[in-house]
Amino acid sequence: MSEAVAKKLSFAAIALVALIFFGAWVFRGYIQNSLPAAVGIPGGDTASSTPGPGGTQPPLFEYLEVMDGCGPYYDTGTCVNMRSGPGATYPVVERLRTGVVLRVEKEVTVDGQVWDKIGFDNTVKYPDRLGADLYVANEFVRTFYDDGNHLLTKDSSATTKRIVIDVGKEMLYAYDGDTLFMQEPVSTGLELTPTARGTFTVFKMTPARYMQGPIPGVSDQVYDLPGVPWNLYFTTDGAVIHGAYWHDHFGQPWSHGCVNLPPQKAKGLYMWAVVGTSVIVKD
Repeated sequence: MSEAVAKKLSFAAIALVALIFFGAWVFRGYIQNSLPAAVGIPGGDTASSTPGPGGTQPPLFEYLEVMDGCGPYYDTGTCVNMRSGPGATYPVVERLRTGVVLRVEKEVTVDGQVWDKIGFDNTVKYPDRLGADLYVANEFVRTFYDDGNHLLTKDSSATTKRIVIDVGKEMLYAYDGDTLFMQEPVSTGLELTPTARGTFTVFKMTPARYMQGPIPGVSDQVYDLPGVPWNLYFTTDGAVIHGAYWHDHFGQPWSHGCVNLPPQKAKGLYMWAVVGTSVIVKD
């Protein structure tokens, strides 16, 4: 082999290696940009995009959102069935209404159908009521990614955002500085389970919660509400601003002390808010 030919082959080999590395770099960027983003407002103004200790990005978890289920009283639309196993032959455990958000523990494929096995971010108060594993057919829901519980820490950034709850008017107002972001009718606590008054701070945010009653010292009522969506915790006694998919009485008291919003309005507020947002509840 001549020296000129050897040089040409060497150059071709180097160019091929460089092309392979460039292709790998481009593919890596494509995959990163294709990953479903954590729920949040574009630009990262949300706890979902806040790096963890040492600047590392917190892990993302998969959630599902029921976008086209039945209405709050099961009398309109078609409910999405939650079953005790990954298949249509398993018994229906719960009929899911529009607005439900649930954590996905894992995906299971059976006969070409993807089923989401449901898990929970919080400890279930009355686990004996579940009685079985829970599955939802993936084709009937929207999936997204979020880092789960967003907690207020000493490193949380200060914010000019605040939420004002006017109990007398049953209205919520959300401001960033002097700019009004949202004005929306809400449902606060009933007479026997009033919403706490005062000035508080959103110390925890999470996209989904399994809420159950009774709650000792708060309510004797028995209830099971899987997938309560878009939660902003503002008191350690469990007062939360969240979506309510089980009623449409916004504008009048209707809760056990929480502040209820229509699910899509609660979602918008959740995407806008950050841990550290002030919450002012007044008469």
